[in-house]
Amino acid sequence: MTKATFSTDNAPLSPAPCRPSEGTRFPSRAPGSQPRLPPAVPAAETANERFCQDVTHRPPQPEQPEDKPQTRRRGPEAPEGPSPAARAGLRGPRAAGVPAHPRSPLLRVLGPLLPRPRGATDHQLLGPTEPRLGPRPGGGGSPSCTCFTFTERFPAVLYKALLSRGASSALAEAAPRSEPFYKIPHGNHSCHRVVIAPFAHLPAGRRGGREGLSGHPRAPRLTAQRGQARSSLHRSCPGGEPQGPGQPRRNVYLETYGCQMNVNDTEIAWAILQKNGYTRTKDVDEADVILLVTCSVREKAEQAIWNRLRHLKALKARRHHDRPPLRIGILGCMAERLKEEILHREKLVDIVAGPDAYRDLPRLLAVAESGQQAANVLLSLDETYADILPVQTSAGGTTAFVSIMRGCDNMCSYCIVPFTRGRERSRPIASILQEVKMLSDQGVKEVTLLGQNVNSFRDMSEVQFQTAAAPVLSRGFSTVYKAKPGGLRFAHLLDQVSRIDPEMRIRFTSPHPKDFPDEVLQLIQERHNVCKQLHLPAQSGSTRVLEAMRRGYTREAYLELVHHVRDSIPGVSLSSDFIAGFCGETEEDHQQTVSLLREVRYNVGFLFAYSMRQKTRAYHRLQDDVPADVKQRRLEELIAAFREEAARANEAMVGQSQLVLVEGPSKRSASELCGRNDGNIKVIFPDAEIKDAAGCKALVRAQPGDYVLVKVTSASSQTLKGVPLCRTTLACSTA
Repeated sequence: MTKATFSTDNAPLSPAPCRPSEGTRFPSRAPGSQPRLPPAVPAAETANERFCQDVTHRPPQPEQPEDKPQTRRRGPEAPEGPSPAARAGLRGPRAAGVPAHPRSPLLRVLGPLLPRPRGATDHQLLGPTEPRLGPRPGGGGSPSCTCFTFTERFPAVLYKALLSRGASSALAEAAPRSEPFYKIPHGNHSCHRVVIAPFAHLPAGRRGGREGLSGHPRAPRLTAQRGQARSSLHRSCPGGEPQGPGQPRRNVYLETYGCQMNVNDTEIAWAILQKNGYTRTKDVDEADVILLVTCSVREKAEQAIWNRLRHLKALKARRHHDRPPLRIGILGCMAERLKEEILHREKLVDIVAGPDAYRDLPRLLAVAESGQQAANVLLSLDETYADILPVQTSAGGTTAFVSIMRGCDNMCSYCIVPFTRGRERSRPIASILQEVKMLSDQGVKEVTLLGQNVNSFRDMSEVQFQTAAAPVLSRGFSTVYKAKPGGLRFAHLLDQVSRIDPEMRIRFTSPHPKDFPDEVLQLIQERHNVCKQLHLPAQSGSTRVLEAMRRGYTREAYLELVHHVRDSIPGVSLSSDFIAGFCGETEEDHQQTVSLLREVRYNVGFLFAYSMRQKTRAYHRLQDDVPADVKQRRLEELIAAFREEAARANEAMVGQSQLVLVEGPSKRSASELCGRNDGNIKVIFPDAEIKDAAGCKALVRAQPGDYVLVKVTSASSQTLKGVPLCRTTLACSTA
């Protein structure tokens, strides 16, 4: 039977007492015993009562005479001496021998928050729960903390009441049995361990939560954790660090897995840690803290993390005894998907932080310093890290990623992203332009705008645009959600970003094919610094499979969009994603995907075998009925078809001149340079002295960040090779 423990800190906060309302009932207790929550606390109120007063906004009631007896409407009379239960060490209602809900200490604190139908009893209000006093979560039995244990279900009505009365939903969570760190949106779910702490103790900058729900300055914090004392959640202290010995680690090693969003998340996490006194090391043996920014899109990506953790376990075991213990953390999508399973499966992991919890990293690491495990995997409806300028980590500093939105609302049946990244929310355009301007001043020559569904960008921060009409979807496309009116859209953002620096290339990924209105295509065609390259993820060439995937389009609608894009942007380079062996895919469906690859002839492709993910619609509604060997065979056939067609598309560029942004030396030869053309295809050319188109008579050597005109001499499905002609500028090359 699952238990939930409520803990409330009883440290005195102010001399103004908070009285329960008239008619409030209290449990009996043995004479001479000291109750945890007395009916009246003169002079120094408890945090429980202050919590009750602040959240309900009730003024304190007049003082009652000390000798006025308390009224009980039911329950046996208290015995003259200690009861057998009290002598046995029991406390709370059971110690007094009263029924389950005479008036529990929990209801004395939370009762005024609850919606109560006329005539409803406490038992009807709480359901089949039996609150009793218990030890402090984490052990110790501190007298400054009062706990309540539920032996069955945590009533969601309490959680709902907290939210409706000002609790911060960005910091509030309760724990269903299968997902112990998730908040309870509705219904009753089993809960493991819950801590309620005064909102005043939260670190600066976290007292906002979701707008509209957390306006009260001392709203409560409701968090949950499951397990023993080692994994119990600690009260946040002023400044974001918990009370306890140990100072923050200074050397941190960051390792990134997965997509470009994870690269950007790494930069955000490092920016936060840097401001809190950490230094970064590139040598894992010198690290005091190792943080892995993880991916959870496919099983193979997660398996790479488990293998890496086994390697780090050996590193942690052989660490010299005169050095502080090594702390290891899992960040990102895998942390959000698996949550506490990581803490239980790999005991060496000290912290777990989801994609929306990077601001909490300093506190989590400080908790880990005391030998405790710490976790924060809350998803937010408004966290975009708009006020944090990431510390760029890309090699050479010539390219950078700028996150413009987070989350996804498309709910494709195979995709875990909405469950690990949350719902869509966009950064204010002003903060994006500020970051891009900063990157331009630093000499960055290419910026990629990032988002899980980047072209559905919708900035609602400008009041005058909140009533704007919703954009029209691509012809033949639909969504699972209603149209979202209002806000500044992606076309406006792309226009503003492209005006910042004419010598800075602009890309964006990853878009959804449904969100390509004509104004976006026209803007790409007109602006010389917006790359003529689009990512159009198809996923499958079969209309039947696309319907099962909930993609919102047919094969015919997708092909019509491809033709429209090529008519609007001559010479555009296309890339796509494909999944082999999705649920119910037949051989005929597979051949339709192969034919789509050949018909469109993509320049770049990302192809994977299907991997079932928990929580997705496919996991609950479909059967993963394609055998693994069949998936692998079909994947190999897709890869072969893609490479064959990509080689033909790239061979058409032989003899042409391509403008290449130099990124640095080639990985295979120090005598060659590597860069990418406008279509995001890798170009290799010799590192030789070349002319400068600016008019300089002296020969120069290309450096990272330079634009070089290269004549293509050979091509493969992956790269182009050529000879450098001259160094030039982006504006001159398109004149």
